[in-house]
Amino acid sequence: MIKLLRFLEPYRWWLILISILAIGQSVANLYLPNLMSDIVNKGIAAFDTGFIWRTGGIMLIVAIGGTVCATVGVYYASKVAVGMSTALRREIFNRVQQFSLHEFDTLSTASLITRTTNDTNQIQQVMVMILGMLITAPITLVAGVILALDQDVTLSWILVAIMPVLVSVILFLLFKAVPLFTAMQVKIDKLNLILDENLTGVRVVRAFDRIGHEEQRFDEANHEVTDIAIRVNQLISIMMPVMMLLINVSSVAIIWFGSQRVTGGHLQIGAMFAFLQYAFQILFSLLMVALLFIMIPRAEASAKRINEVFEMTPEINDPTKPVKNPLLHGSVEFDRVTFSYHGAEKPALVDISFKALPGQVTAIIGGTGAGKSTLVNLIPRFYDIDSGKILIDGAPIQSLTQQNLRSKIGFVPQKAILFAGTINENLRFGKENATEAEIKHAAQIAQATEFISKMPEGFETQIAQGGTNVSGGQKQRLSIARALVRKPEIYIFDDTFSALDFKTDANLREALKKETREATVIIVAQRVSTVMDTDQIIVLEDGKLAGVGKHRELLQISEVYRGIVMSQLSPDEIARQNT
Repeated sequence: MIKLLRFLEPYRWWLILISILAIGQSVANLYLPNLMSDIVNKGIAAFDTGFIWRTGGIMLIVAIGGTVCATVGVYYASKVAVGMSTALRREIFNRVQQFSLHEFDTLSTASLITRTTNDTNQIQQVMVMILGMLITAPITLVAGVILALDQDVTLSWILVAIMPVLVSVILFLLFKAVPLFTAMQVKIDKLNLILDENLTGVRVVRAFDRIGHEEQRFDEANHEVTDIAIRVNQLISIMMPVMMLLINVSSVAIIWFGSQRVTGGHLQIGAMFAFLQYAFQILFSLLMVALLFIMIPRAEASAKRINEVFEMTPEINDPTKPVKNPLLHGSVEFDRVTFSYHGAEKPALVDISFKALPGQVTAIIGGTGAGKSTLVNLIPRFYDIDSGKILIDGAPIQSLTQQNLRSKIGFVPQKAILFAGTINENLRFGKENATEAEIKHAAQIAQATEFISKMPEGFETQIAQGGTNVSGGQKQRLSIARALVRKPEIYIFDDTFSALDFKTDANLREALKKETREATVIIVAQRVSTVMDTDQIIVLEDGKLAGVGKHRELLQISEVYRGIVMSQLSPDEIARQNT
């Protein structure tokens, strides 16, 4: 929690104002019992109406002043707490943007959502309480004890007897509640995970008729959160009646024994009422401190989870002295590259070497799990390699800033991702200042103009979150158009033609040849028909190179490639390819 206090730095002057207001509120609360004692002892006892009016007027002014201080203090405390949580969410989001895919694998998406929302809200709520009571409660507690003793030392034994009981109750609740707060945040993570999986995978759930099973999973996770929340609230709810019982018992004791001292002439009745008021303030201050100590452990549990995000060192960082102007433009070279996923038993890629040059189309083909998508994910440096070199424009990718590296690349992922917004906004994702002509040209190359023109608002048609209101083929074509708008030096198409029919696929590849004539194009594909006309084909098997060359060459030298071709083409078609 202490580590997060740096987010309060911009509000230091407001914190000073809140402190001053808290002191003013405490002084007002502590001064009122003395004024009341004077009215009873001096005004009423002497039948001095003027004194009663004067002192009562002062009481009214002090009460109004205390109320104003409390109101303004709460207002600014709320603004500071909300401002802190806003900055905290922004910092978490910015930090997450720096993570490599390995960090996302370590901290799940559901957990990151919980840490950004629920955990920051817990800290915000506790911060409001801290700013409202951190100064007021201790001042009232300490000064109240001193002023109560000044009224009558003998009655103080009641406070001495009751305060250890209150402290014991607080410590008991703390001991029971702290583990539950930590467990609750973990259970909320699980609940968010199940919810996220079901919302994103709703089609699969319904297709396999697993609605009942998923409802049961959600109910179990929901009940776990509910059970812990009930246990926590039961503990907290115990505190209030116990505290009120002790406060009321102490009030009865003060009035009982105080009245005896008044009768014996050892204590004035006004002093007894003042002592009673101070006792109320002391015990309520203890109650506020107890509530604060109950809430702080929950905020501490949330703060630890947020600090885990801040303390996680991103695996991929920019160099201190980056290469700014590489000699080449658009070339990609793998030099004996080996890569393993964290925790994997064996490398995903082993000793991969090839070159992809501008003006050429390089295709990557292989069976399922051969490492095709892994290979192209290394080019934008989504992961760092174990050994070897990846050179972009003749420079190792570690010597380029991530922004510089990725600005050279137009990446079309295997799973087309669209964002909520218009088609125009999605196509401008990689180039905000793209003109209307560039947008329409990219859509035409991607074979997307036909279906866009049939939409009610054309390029201003709204795309739902995840692109759920367009088909798979339409999503892929829009995803390709988005990369084309950027006009990068390197195009990477990770199996992006799989959802297209053969005619659209052929038209698209023909249009791409003209558009990407001076760029480096890397295509991951499953279809032999997609790769057979490319300048270079890289064949992968179990993460290793099984051949590099053109279609006809590989038919002669690569058994793996020949097997892929024979599985997709008939002997007559293969024969025609060789003639």
